[in-house]
Amino acid sequence: MSNESKLANSSMEDAIIDATAIESDHDDASGAEQAEGSTVPSNEGPSTSSGSGKKKKKKKSKAAKFLNKLKGNDDEEIPQEVVDTVMEEIRAQGTLSPEELTAENIRHALQQMKMLDVVQGKAGVGGINAKDMGEHKFWATQPVPHIGEGPPLEDGYIEPSKPVNEVRQTPYALPDGYEWSVLDIQDSEQTKEVYDLLSRNYVEDDYAAFRFQYSAEFLKWALTPPGYHKEWHIGVRMSSNKKLIAFISGVPMMLRVRKNVIPVSEINYLCVHKKLRSKRLAPVLIKEVTRQVHLTGVFQAIYTAGVVIPTPVSVCRYYHRSLNVPKLIETKFSYVPRNMTLARLIRVNKLESKTTLAGLREMEEKDLPQVADLFRRYMQRFDMAPLMNFEEVKHHLLSGRGEGEVGDGGKGRRKGQVTWSFVVEDPQTHLITEFFSFYSLPSTIINNTKYPTLEAAYLYYYATETAFEPESEISGQLKKKTQSLIGDALIIANEAGFDVFNALTLMDNVPVMQDLKFGVGDGLLNFYLYNWRTSPLAGMNGEGGVSPGKGIGVVML
Repeated sequence: MSNESKLANSSMEDAIIDATAIESDHDDASGAEQAEGSTVPSNEGPSTSSGSGKKKKKKKSKAAKFLNKLKGNDDEEIPQEVVDTVMEEIRAQGTLSPEELTAENIRHALQQMKMLDVVQGKAGVGGINAKDMGEHKFWATQPVPHIGEGPPLEDGYIEPSKPVNEVRQTPYALPDGYEWSVLDIQDSEQTKEVYDLLSRNYVEDDYAAFRFQYSAEFLKWALTPPGYHKEWHIGVRMSSNKKLIAFISGVPMMLRVRKNVIPVSEINYLCVHKKLRSKRLAPVLIKEVTRQVHLTGVFQAIYTAGVVIPTPVSVCRYYHRSLNVPKLIETKFSYVPRNMTLARLIRVNKLESKTTLAGLREMEEKDLPQVADLFRRYMQRFDMAPLMNFEEVKHHLLSGRGEGEVGDGGKGRRKGQVTWSFVVEDPQTHLITEFFSFYSLPSTIINNTKYPTLEAAYLYYYATETAFEPESEISGQLKKKTQSLIGDALIIANEAGFDVFNALTLMDNVPVMQDLKFGVGDGLLNFYLYNWRTSPLAGMNGEGGVSPGKGIGVVML
């Protein structure tokens, strides 16, 4: 999408949310049907209510009335009268500058927020909706910060660690007809079972149009870092035919949270077969992987989710950079903005064919000592970040490079390639001054025979020596260098046949998004810590004087 049609911060969205807030009483809300197995409470949606408690019919705003006209309308185009009315109300509030308050910005923000779903009650702002929310019954029993708690007086554990011999030694009970199974990700047949389960039942978008497609190579890269525990890869099978119907995983990580360094388990890929979600297997999976992690002497964890449960330590927003514009439009991943043609949209998003950084080349194993040192120093700049030793850096940045030569797996790719890692070598000193990486995580385009797969690249870790130069942030030199690094990553991804390049509002990403023509996504990613308290960390918004993004230095796969 064109740069002028994109919004690079949340102020526009906040203003629109405020201007279009729908006021209505909620007498029916308490009776809303909850999702079976839900672990989070119901949410009333983007509404306001009086504090009197009296039943009172409230007057809807003009914007709300116009937005209600959209109910049942499947057209992608936002009606002009809705745009005009929202602009009128925001102008009256004075919450946006005249430069920000344009019809194109309003139209695009409405589209990106999926306001149609919001007003129809299908989705709430920030990804919270009635089906996502339960009563927190499960999480009320867990050592996590509870919603409504103030910031802690000091960082630390919620429950103290215990001797391993005091940890439960037997697995938790499963419903009749199901049994536990430890998955060996090094075994190709078992990896295929996990792949099949995830590819058919794992995360998909709100419209059930796209679903993550985890390859066997990706799973092996993500789930077998140095020091991994096979027992942390837990499945549930049907006793009758041994079919894998649920899965959860953990991998070890040393995590720094502000001044504290703690061993944690990175919990991921919680998945239950769609037809069996009434069996309430998810809470049992979480308890069992927690038990297995405790048996190794680890009592903290980090995990992410698109829904809100008790209690996020930070929230990041997805941004998307269009590469294959015609395909993204045809598959309805994005759309052609008003007052723009497809041809112009393609021109606006066109990338150079050659990279710009002098000394840029693919990372090699000989570079790893310098890369690991640069990574260590660079990540100290963020409030929460992983600590990696040499072998871990090698695994995360090089083990997923695939087999054979570039081109064997298609244009710009090796066979089975998952990660792309590049360094910048100073031509005079031959020192590594920068590196960047990204990884491949395609999505299945559901029920699309022409385009069965969306090729998506995700920004991974990067670092630059420019960050350590005096006043590099104030002078803009760090932003300029970061923009060059990610800009060259876009060019390489485009040449490798990716359709879209995704990034989150973390690390030093935020200042360069708009200039690189990333568009605001409608997805949010909530970060959670298990059995650890700390004050909120800067993600999509700043926190405690820390700039947006700089609270989070962890890229979760």
